[in-house]
Amino acid sequence: MTAFPYDLKAMRRSLHRFPEPAFLEYRTASVVAARLVELGFDVRVGPEIMAMENVQALPSADAVLAAQEAARLAGADENWMARMPGGQTAVCGEMRRGDGPVLALRFDMDALPVLESESESHLPAAERFSSERTGFMHACGHDGHTAIGLAVAQKLSHPTAAWTGTLRLIFQPAEEGGRGAQPIVSAGLLDDVDTFLALHLGCQLPSGRVALMADGFFWSEKWSIRFSGRAAHAAMMPEEGRNALLAAAAAALGIHALPRDGQADTRVNVGVLSAGRARNVIADEALMELELRAATQDALSRLVDAARRVLQGAALMQGADVEIACQGKSVSATSDVAVCERLERAARAVGLEDIVPNWPIGGGDDATFMMRRVQEKGGKAGYCLMGADLTAPHHAGNFDFDEDALEHAVRLMTSFAEQA
Repeated sequence: MTAFPYDLKAMRRSLHRFPEPAFLEYRTASVVAARLVELGFDVRVGPEIMAMENVQALPSADAVLAAQEAARLAGADENWMARMPGGQTAVCGEMRRGDGPVLALRFDMDALPVLESESESHLPAAERFSSERTGFMHACGHDGHTAIGLAVAQKLSHPTAAWTGTLRLIFQPAEEGGRGAQPIVSAGLLDDVDTFLALHLGCQLPSGRVALMADGFFWSEKWSIRFSGRAAHAAMMPEEGRNALLAAAAAALGIHALPRDGQADTRVNVGVLSAGRARNVIADEALMELELRAATQDALSRLVDAARRVLQGAALMQGADVEIACQGKSVSATSDVAVCERLERAARAVGLEDIVPNWPIGGGDDATFMMRRVQEKGGKAGYCLMGADLTAPHHAGNFDFDEDALEHAVRLMTSFAEQA
């Protein structure tokens, strides 16, 4: 492994330069694993902490090989990558100090298929740490989260750190799309956890402020859809065609035209739509990716039924077929009061006094699967937000966050671990 910085801001920037999407975080995971070993943690990776039987839309073997090669060229350790076959890029570092409770902290690592801005007004471009991988970007702050996790590991591994019991640091792949947490849950890594905490930067919370609880997690499903029609000459025999492009276009409009739900907030988004081969050929195939979100499970169920009707109806209008595959989910969860109280003590202990009890996350995070598992097993779980002023919305090409928030988050999570 090539030298990796210990300085928090430099660490974040190094991670930002090499964004890796879901289940392909080979360079990131190798950096994390190597650093945790340096710090004295027992490290488990890949199949040791992931049960992949029910995971949808895993990357192809070719995509894994390409990601590994790119990571190798960026200095990733061959030995760590060999222990992470088939996109199993989760990393867990564990340290034990006598008898005591098990504390788990989660940090997500994946990036997004977003083209990063090249504008000189965009700090990563101006400071020369923007993405070196065209078409991929850390556009949600997960580079910051991973850097925070490594800095927390450094502080809590120091002999003077005041905690006892078992510390478990979970570095999660594939948060985007709602697929990375569930295989970790299924492997049993959360089953003996007494306290669990996840943290997110930003989410429209101003710099310096701490939200003890993120609320408003949406239930969601992520779909990949294929419309199959029949190709034909667009002028000579158009009546022989079955236009998958028009079916998909009608479906996209129909999805966004679905009525609002009077009982709960809902969100829909068709994020990808591709179809057609030539201007004079009726398209025989169209591919769509969309997501459905709702504030309650019942509302999501209604939204799912309505969206299926739209897709099937649009296909029927053109005499096409449609296949719908759910490739990711997220659920809602609520932080335990005990965790929020411990967070408040932790924040005040390190001088973070601008505290609000809760703040809407505005979306979802599949860490909720981990929270629910811990709670089902009798433990306590929480999800907090660390304020960070943003230059643009999460998932935008010119997204960036106030890097001062990194140190605030490290202090908060370190203090949380040290609270009795």
